[in-house]
Amino acid sequence: MKYKLIKAIDIAGLNFLTPVVLLCYGEERDKQIKKIGQYIVVPLLAIAAFVLAWFFVSERIQTKAGKLPNPVETWQSASSIWAFHRRENDKQAAFNLTGAAREKKLAEVEERLAALESVEQEADQAVTEAKAEAAEALAVKIDPIRERLEETEARFDQQEAAREAQLETAAAAAADGDQTARDAYVVLVREHRLKNDEAKEALRVIKDEESLVRGYKDPVVERALARQTAVAEERQYLGKMRDQLTRANRETKVAKEEARLEAAQAKLYAADPDGLYKAATGVVRSADRIERIDESAYAKPATVPYQIKRSVLCVFTGFLIGSAIAIPIGVLCGLSKTFMAAMTPFIALFKPVSPIVWLPVALIIVGGFIPDPDKNPLMQWLWDLPWLGQYQINPAFIASAITVALCSLWATMVNTAFGVASVDKDHINVARVLRLGFWDRLLKIVLPSALPLVFAGLRISLGVGWMVLIAAELLSSSEGLGKFVWDQFNNGASDSFAKMVVVVFIVGVIGLALDRMMIVFQRLVSFDGAPTAI
Repeated sequence: MKYKLIKAIDIAGLNFLTPVVLLCYGEERDKQIKKIGQYIVVPLLAIAAFVLAWFFVSERIQTKAGKLPNPVETWQSASSIWAFHRRENDKQAAFNLTGAAREKKLAEVEERLAALESVEQEADQAVTEAKAEAAEALAVKIDPIRERLEETEARFDQQEAAREAQLETAAAAAADGDQTARDAYVVLVREHRLKNDEAKEALRVIKDEESLVRGYKDPVVERALARQTAVAEERQYLGKMRDQLTRANRETKVAKEEARLEAAQAKLYAADPDGLYKAATGVVRSADRIERIDESAYAKPATVPYQIKRSVLCVFTGFLIGSAIAIPIGVLCGLSKTFMAAMTPFIALFKPVSPIVWLPVALIIVGGFIPDPDKNPLMQWLWDLPWLGQYQINPAFIASAITVALCSLWATMVNTAFGVASVDKDHINVARVLRLGFWDRLLKIVLPSALPLVFAGLRISLGVGWMVLIAAELLSSSEGLGKFVWDQFNNGASDSFAKMVVVVFIVGVIGLALDRMMIVFQRLVSFDGAPTAI
């Protein structure tokens, strides 16, 4: 069992866990404890130091978008993102509820709304009290600064008036004097302007101090406002839930339309020949509305979990496209020096091109082939697929995937070429002795020998593709994490900055997971026992 665990850890590239397994089996206790301290405790201490430094720095970085969010605020924003996703799922479920289940859920919502009245009053009262206390504390700090500012302004005004009177006297004397007197007057004017600039700078420093004090956000007020906002968001959520369980519920709307259909049918059966067409039209319209309502779905906004899945789908689409191009070309480059010489100029030319350049080109080309997605047969087919349809594949998605492919394929191509070219010559000679054909040599000797390097290139390509994708989604407005960041950047809400920081960690965690996945595949096809990179 011990060796199976160690083998699994090695394949997963999680070698820092090996000392823990060996310690559990009692092997070289002191040595394993030392390794645990080196590979587990030290990284944890580094993470703790990073969090403490983050706390320290966040309190000292003020921007136009607000203060840099600290770890606690970032965690609260992450909780807010998850709460929004969960509540949207609840509203979607409420839209589809029927019968007794709908009535039960509606009773729960009404009960919570009634209980929320007192909670809302307490939250409002807490905000009022906190703001009053904060205003008193602010006045204690601001009043001395205002007095100092007014005194400084008065003193500088007096000094400026005195200098201006001196300049008037000096001007009269210089007008009757020679060139030297006029030059001396210029020096006095320069000194006067410098002193005015010094006075303005001194006043600016005091005003900045006042602005800094006024810009301070009292923690008690912030907590009270956060509580008030949370209560308001819950009330809004419960109100929407009530709507989805009553007037906006699909069952309710169908029942309402069925009543209209019955009334329309009654009019039809009682209509005279002149009114028969109008009555029949009413019946048809009611029946059509019932059919549309039966087929309708809740208009759920794109939440972060949905955007994560769409981004991962997009990056794998681009990664597979890039791999399908890179691996065959890499194999041909490794087999033929002539083909390698022919491809080298293209590799050198296109490899450094930025995704910011590739994306507009891809958007134009894809837009040329798919000018109207709503009428395009391919788009309609993709939207009708059982699982894939929910992600609404569109030209922006395709352009983003192509951009990922064009930017990420080079590592795979180069590593594949190097792996194929590095196949042991003895293996090739044995294949020739056995008179193996081209495809047998390729599939049984060349590719198996080159697989470790091929997967090393695939690992690099997937990492590059994930980095490229976020920028591509941001620029193309394709639904995904990149678009979420751009929307938050333009939103300007109080928690937008914190949500952007949350996405930084989400992108990092997903990138780490993708890298670990490729490490597993790389280790599964490696035969030399070489350690994986970090």
